[in-house]
Amino acid sequence: MNQSKKWLALIFRILFALLGAGVGTLIAVGIREFKLFVQSPVPHLSEIVTVGLIIIFALIFYFLYPKAVWLLEQLIALIEKQLADMPLSDLLLGFTGIILGLLVAFLVSRPIDKIPYVGGILSIFLYIIFAYLGYHLLGHRKEELSSRFTEMTFPKIDSLKPKWEKNQVPKVLDTSVLIDGRILDISRTGFIEGPLLVPVFVLEELQHIADSQDASKRARGRRGLDILKQMQENPEPKIIISEKDYKEIPEVDSKLLKLTKEVNGKIMTNDYNLNKVADVQGMEVLNINDLSNALRPVVLSGEEMVVTILKGGTEHHQGVGYLDDGTMIVVENGRSLIGKTITVVVTSILQTSAGKMIFAKPKE
Repeated sequence: MNQSKKWLALIFRILFALLGAGVGTLIAVGIREFKLFVQSPVPHLSEIVTVGLIIIFALIFYFLYPKAVWLLEQLIALIEKQLADMPLSDLLLGFTGIILGLLVAFLVSRPIDKIPYVGGILSIFLYIIFAYLGYHLLGHRKEELSSRFTEMTFPKIDSLKPKWEKNQVPKVLDTSVLIDGRILDISRTGFIEGPLLVPVFVLEELQHIADSQDASKRARGRRGLDILKQMQENPEPKIIISEKDYKEIPEVDSKLLKLTKEVNGKIMTNDYNLNKVADVQGMEVLNINDLSNALRPVVLSGEEMVVTILKGGTEHHQGVGYLDDGTMIVVENGRSLIGKTITVVVTSILQTSAGKMIFAKPKE
């Protein structure tokens, strides 16, 4: 195996030397075109220079082969690293820009190719410059193209010209609500009335999250877009994409507050800080987490329930189980019953900032 690798490396080295000989030949042909040796007193000087250039460049390329291979490997590794860390949308935009730049360079270089001696070299530079310009300019238009894509994917409020009844209150959806996903199931139950407004700057934020280099963020952003698409497929409640934006306000939360005031609506969010700011400004907030807590079943002391003991508690004799909604149940003398499903009697309930805890004991 090692011997075959050596022979293969030697073959490539010889081919690289032949490439150098070709370069030397091109240089010699260029010198002949300028007719520098026509009046030379040395006989056959032109042929001697041609052979000399071929040999010199062949030897240069032969000895530079290991360095050239190393540089090529480094360049390939750098390109692979850049491409691996780049979002798919950036890759597509980059390749599209390069292709467009090469097409423009092809059209521009047609007359330049006819210039004697330097036409070919100038054309090569034109291809490189226009390919770079195409990649650079299209990459800088990423945000604009994303917004255009959003406009084509989701209908705009101005294009639909929607009107809602005076007694209906629009709900302005935050990014966190769409990423959370529970809004989809809630909307299907029919408990939400009035139109649901999704601002275009929330869509752009979702798009940026979906294009993030972080895999978890990309998954969250794509989930939010998928949730919105599924909600649009249902006739009720009506989903309206508002293209109202406030370029002078950089923060998305501030834009949400201003838009909600303008439409006299309510903010629907899971963001604790946004919730507090809206409360301070006297705005109504619909928090999905508050709704989830309110829907948890009420448990009273003395009630019986069935629970599976999953693990031990902080005390050596305690066992811990969970209800379907995630509420923790601490069972006295339940450590020995880990893995079993038993009936317990509620002894007390403790409400903490982290949620509700239920204390119980096995039914005798």
